[in-house]
Amino acid sequence: MTTVTTTSVGIGSMIAPGLVYGISYAEKLCKDIPADKFGHCPMKDVSHPLFYIAHLGLYAERILEMIGRKDLAKPIDPKHEELFKNGAPCLEQTGQYPNKDVVLKNFLERYKVLATALPGVSDETFLKANPMGGGMSEMFPTLGAVIMFMCGSHIQMHLGQISTWRRVMGMGSCK
Repeated sequence: MTTVTTTSVGIGSMIAPGLVYGISYAEKLCKDIPADKFGHCPMKDVSHPLFYIAHLGLYAERILEMIGRKDLAKPIDPKHEELFKNGAPCLEQTGQYPNKDVVLKNFLERYKVLATALPGVSDETFLKANPMGGGMSEMFPTLGAVIMFMCGSHIQMHLGQISTWRRVMGMGSCK
């Protein structure tokens, strides 16, 4: 499990532990899901873990850029963006998506990089206006507010959906 060590008590140091918990929970939820089931929609309107994990994986890079750490961010593949962006349909995996290992590895590695970077971000950076615009800036007016949402509530919401998917699939809760 990734741990975050910090000597300061800034905003990033407060966000990072919740993110580390989310990373660990995602790993536990997905570990025992067979690769051939990871992209299965068991019923109408129930999206699969592959979609949720790949969707979440888009945001680590964006957050790294927002906190001024473009040096740590990797470019997002435009095809990946199109498949997993907010509002994209979740389809049964028939080969159009990357496999479980690819999306899970990306999610885990990229969020671990972000969790390590967050404590080093100045509070002044988190107090800047949210650059996303529109409804996201209305709901989350500062960079800190939107990053806290993206690293906490957004991840946990989708992990809860994966937890429900597990139950629909007869897998029960994660071990």
